[in-house]
Amino acid sequence: MQMSADVVIVGLGAAGACAALEAAANRRSVIIVERFTGGGATALSGGVVYAGGGTAQQRAAGVTDTAADMREYLRTEVGDAASDETLREFCDGSVAMLAWLEGHGVPFEGSLCPDKTSYPSNRHYLYYSGSERSAGGHPAPRGHRAKGRGTSGRLLYGKLAAAVRRSGVTVLTHTTAVRLVIADGRVTGVECATLRGAPRLAHALLYQLSRKPLLYAPKLGRLALRPLLYTERRFSSPLTIRASRGVILAAGGFGGDRALLRAHAPGSRGGLPLATAGDDGAGLRLGASAGGAERFLDRVSVWRFLSPPAAFTRGILVGPDGKRLCDETRYGAALGDAVVRAGGRAWLLVDAFVVAAARRELRGPALWFQRLQGWYLLATRVTAPTVAGVASRAGVDPDGLAATLAEFAADKPLRTPPYSLIDCSIRPRLFYPAPVLTLGGLATDTHARVLRSDGTPVPGLYAAGRTAVGLCSHSYVSGLSLADCVFSGRRAGRLE
Repeated sequence: MQMSADVVIVGLGAAGACAALEAAANRRSVIIVERFTGGGATALSGGVVYAGGGTAQQRAAGVTDTAADMREYLRTEVGDAASDETLREFCDGSVAMLAWLEGHGVPFEGSLCPDKTSYPSNRHYLYYSGSERSAGGHPAPRGHRAKGRGTSGRLLYGKLAAAVRRSGVTVLTHTTAVRLVIADGRVTGVECATLRGAPRLAHALLYQLSRKPLLYAPKLGRLALRPLLYTERRFSSPLTIRASRGVILAAGGFGGDRALLRAHAPGSRGGLPLATAGDDGAGLRLGASAGGAERFLDRVSVWRFLSPPAAFTRGILVGPDGKRLCDETRYGAALGDAVVRAGGRAWLLVDAFVVAAARRELRGPALWFQRLQGWYLLATRVTAPTVAGVASRAGVDPDGLAATLAEFAADKPLRTPPYSLIDCSIRPRLFYPAPVLTLGGLATDTHARVLRSDGTPVPGLYAAGRTAVGLCSHSYVSGLSLADCVFSGRRAGRLE
């Protein structure tokens, strides 16, 4: 069976949806092929979009921000993952980008969260989602959470998916991109395997049953995937889709592929990949088959959040040698990176005053999983009347811990015994997981064209989202990956 369109997009998450909307707005015929039912890691996310420069929500909250201030901060986070031209385009267009999302039905609100948090409660939808306050300059809250109860990623994806269907784009679910069609060195289409009839219903049900286990209990999730994979092998039919203008790869990252994680990011061992069955590196393999170069596959973000409760940021995060690892008010990805560099082992030193404050704060606004995490950390801490005693109990160097406490006494006045060390190490724990997000992908240029190792573009091939190197491929702050999906997806959809 054969079909054709101007543009074929592989994957229907935020990047694929935004690419489709942009291409359709430019009067291109578009076909999306989606292995499952759509959503990918976007639907699992918190639905936070990093935006600034004076958005409507910032102004409503009384926040002053400029594109220049936003760019100054992000330059420290983006590093070598994006050019100055790309960063400037992203920051200068940030206000318009958020308005574009609102125009497609994604709701935002300017209720400002007053405290440092990993994720705002249902009372707040604008917050400091990165390390802005510890970076100097002119900090501003730029985490714009889609307005919806609980984690908002599913809502954000649902609004984008509905907009895609309204735009007239053809969406082929239960259809897997198997290989690219290449003619005279140009990518001209995609060979797929598609399910029809009753197997589609079984495939959809099996996918839904596997999603939560795969996220929270990966071993169980992989077992649940077996009948789904069998259904694909047994009942799929071939389908070739020709693309006259280009193919856009937006198939997510590779957090769901254990072999790729072991090969490129062994430091993430013990973390919990924020991934679906579709985040298996398929987009990378398709791009590489056409000569696309891969970059930064070793850059994997491992998150280690301390707050809420915000009181925990008054503690001192130390490694086995008792030395401080980093500023505790930084975003969880930066904290996680510091813990990984310390060999995956870390503890938070607090005193009785901080513990009492943490208990009070946990009775305030927080989502259920944040409250559960906070109480778990309090319940499992190691306590002793002295710093030396608590260090010995936890296995931390007592002399190093005492020296650290003395060094930071002015900024971190922990003087009220008993003292506690809270284990923040990266290891499998049900109530304190360390989420993992892959950041590297296919090399692209400023038009989202996939590049070869010599820097020349692969004709007819584009990539976006976590299939591609993007704004968050050096370091991650909350909302920057989704914002990059929107930004790079729209870039790719223009097919320039």
